[in-house]
Amino acid sequence: MESLLPSKRQYRPFHVAFPVHDIAQARAFYGDLLACPEGRSAPDWVDFDLFGHQIVAHLAPQECGLAATNGVDGDQVPVRHFGVVLDMTTWQDLAQRLKDAGQRFIVEPHVRFQGQVGEQATMFFLDPSGNALEFKAFADIDQLFAR
Repeated sequence: MESLLPSKRQYRPFHVAFPVHDIAQARAFYGDLLACPEGRSAPDWVDFDLFGHQIVAHLAPQECGLAATNGVDGDQVPVRHFGVVLDMTTWQDLAQRLKDAGQRFIVEPHVRFQGQVGEQATMFFLDPSGNALEFKAFADIDQLFAR
């Protein structure tokens, strides 16, 4: 079967919606800490530009909270999470920004699978509503889907 995926240079932004328990806290976290420009909004939702991708925080307190984890390379990572693959310099800058702000990490910024296929810098942390985020970077982006 022929792939429906465009060439790597033609990828389009993704869209993800997720629950939050407080819109003001979501604005402070995504808008201020992560420096995501705000898009459209209403009293119960707000759009953010997450490195060129559209994420939408929806007020839904009953849906919030961290769920299951799985072991990956010695770390317990949240099964349900989202984030972005960044270039290494941007990833390092973001990691330092989060450390400087006192952000708590589920998985501290580090390099996993060192010397193996898929070597990557990664970090996991929670937003104020318990949504898990992962930001990663590859020294060689061609390793993103390597087996």
